[in-house]
Parts: sequence; structure tokens; C-alpha cells
Amino acid sequence: MTLQILLDKKNISKYQLSKISGVPKTTIMDMCSGKSSIGRCSARTIYQIANALECSMEEIMLLDEPTKYDTLTGLPTDKSYLECGLPEYLIESVEKMIASWKKIDKGEEDLRWDIYWCDLNADINAAETDNYISSEQAWYLREKYLRMKRGEQ
Repeated sequence: MTLQILLDKKNISKYQLSKISGVPKTTIMDMCSGKSSIGRCSARTIYQIANALECSMEEIMLLDEPTKYDTLTGLPTDKSYLECGLPEYLIESVEKMIASWKKIDKGEEDLRWDIYWCDLNADINAAETDNYISSEQAWYLREKYLRMKRGEQ
């Protein structure tokens, strides 16, 4: 969990946290954006934030850093952005596959798993062939939802 997610859960804005804690708003904004690392903050700053959020200093120190960016491409290392702008039919296939994997992962039987898998694979291939999605998006979806690895068929 990041500091921003913690603030969202507690329904507190960065401005409010700044006022309650006494930590400058720019410092909090830098911590939420990843410009400043929580680990590099002073003990006093961590203490003030922990007090304001009613949690321990250890909990603040254990917060994850915000999404990191690839220094070469400038893109987030979290590739979930590749799921944006998918065609509706592909979104529906993904949702069916997610539901099916949940059953399988719980050890339950899903008689339609192979149908959903084949449908999603076909929909990914069709969307890629028709240039609705990029090859990078197609492989991201295959790896995440079909649990394929590049080089496997």
C-alpha cells in the first residue's frame, strides 16, 4: 500500500494531512508521487505523519513507494495501463476468465474454463490482428489472464 492509498482509505487529502501533521504539503506531495522516498524522511516527519494518521511509525515505513517508472521508456513498471482502451468484447472475455480462474484456484471445478480460455485467446488474437490492441498489450493479456509465457504455444 502506498501513502496515497492510505490517505484515500482514511478519506484524508494531502492538504488535510499537512495541516494535521505539520509536515509541509510539498513534502507530502513528493512522498505520494515518489519524488521523495519515505525511507529518506527524518524520524520527526515520519512521527508527525504517523500521529496524524493514527498509526505506528513502522506502518508508515512499511508503505510501498508509488509506481516506479522505467528510466529508458518513461513508462510505469506496473503494466496495468495496458488494459486501458480494450474493446468491449475483450473486456467481457477477460471478466469471464477471471471468474473461471477464481474457481479453479479455489480447487473448484469449472466446466467452462477451457471454453473461456479458448474464447479469450481467440479474442486477444483477433484484437491484435485487427490492430485494436498492440502486440505488447496482447502479450500482457496472455501472460496475465491465460497464464502463458512467451515462447509457449
